[in-house]
Amino acid sequence: MPPRTHSPFASLAHRNFRLLWSSQLVSMAGSMMQNAAILWHVSLLVPENQRGIALGMVGLVRVVPIIAFSLVSGVIADALDRRRLMYVTQGGMLLCAAALALITFAGVRSLLPVYLLAALGSAFGSFDGPARQALIPTLVPRDHLANAISLNTIMFQIASVVGPAIGGLVIGVFGVGWAYALNAISFVAVIVALFQMRDLPGRAPGERGNVSIAAARDGLRFVFRNPLIRSTMLLDFFATFFATATALLPIFAQDILQVGAQGYGLLSAAPSVGALLASAALVPLIDHIDRRGLTMLVAVAGFGLATLVFGLSRNMTITFIALALTGATDTVSMVIRNLVRQLNTPDSMRGRMTSVNMIFFMGGPQLGELEAGLAANMWGAPFAVVSGAIGCLAATGWVAWRTPALRDYRREAPSAIKSEVGAAG
Repeated sequence: MPPRTHSPFASLAHRNFRLLWSSQLVSMAGSMMQNAAILWHVSLLVPENQRGIALGMVGLVRVVPIIAFSLVSGVIADALDRRRLMYVTQGGMLLCAAALALITFAGVRSLLPVYLLAALGSAFGSFDGPARQALIPTLVPRDHLANAISLNTIMFQIASVVGPAIGGLVIGVFGVGWAYALNAISFVAVIVALFQMRDLPGRAPGERGNVSIAAARDGLRFVFRNPLIRSTMLLDFFATFFATATALLPIFAQDILQVGAQGYGLLSAAPSVGALLASAALVPLIDHIDRRGLTMLVAVAGFGLATLVFGLSRNMTITFIALALTGATDTVSMVIRNLVRQLNTPDSMRGRMTSVNMIFFMGGPQLGELEAGLAANMWGAPFAVVSGAIGCLAATGWVAWRTPALRDYRREAPSAIKSEVGAAG
């Protein structure tokens, strides 16, 4: 008998999803640890007056491969076997993390290899994301998809809490190199889980695309002709571009709050503490939220307000709470926008939809880190955060005003799949 739809853990009753979910928990915690480690590592390799731009460059080197490969990665995810593609991407990210560990243990003091390996890891990630995100809806029945997305968000947030927190301790006690080494080991969990999956549903011949410019063009046409999908991506990009301030956390920890590596680990984990609490609340509530579009817009505005408080705070406790609120509000928005996209995208388009979304979802924060670093270098970190928060609020208001379909989107809204697929053809 299939699991009951209303169960808070319905999707975990499906073996293949459970394997991916549990292995991603381990791997994502390692990745979050490495993200924090790279920022800390870079901050140690440059003089104090160059930290802002050096930290901002981390975002730039990560976003360039995303922009360069995102469209082709989505086409490939729709044309090839997604599990086999993940073997390659996960193995590639493992090697990048191992190389970072080796150069750190060897005492290399140059920023260049750190930037190059961060960019290469991002390149592998740009192919991994579409394959993984497109695989998830095939692992559970459609009526369990909202639950799967909510549980996937909880997994991500648990990893985001555990990864930076452990990373701060590892960096403080053992050094940055061990954070990279532990991340390399964590990718093994996903590779093993992929190997253990059984009876994955195949795609019909008509659903498997080909690798071509026309296929990429069809994906772009599908996304930008769907107002709900298009507006959620634009909102995601502009809000995170203006309000992303995580790259500046080393400056706040070292110079403003003066809390050291352990405090930096706690601040890095703060957004995920709030996100984890919000995720746990959303698991039983997501199917009961009627005005999903309005809820998402209010959540993004709350994200901007919490970022504003973070930029103005000079107290560790207030800063931690503000960062936790950014995580909570962003999680509400993230779950709803992911659900909107997955429910309104056919399987044959999911890889391409996800790859286009990566430009917005990952490009916004990474370019935002560069913008924040430049602003911090010229006017100081607090000004960079506060001005970004104001920009986030302005962008949210603009998207809400320009997209009535998003403001009015409700749980019962009919799927647009058939009409949009016809338009994409």
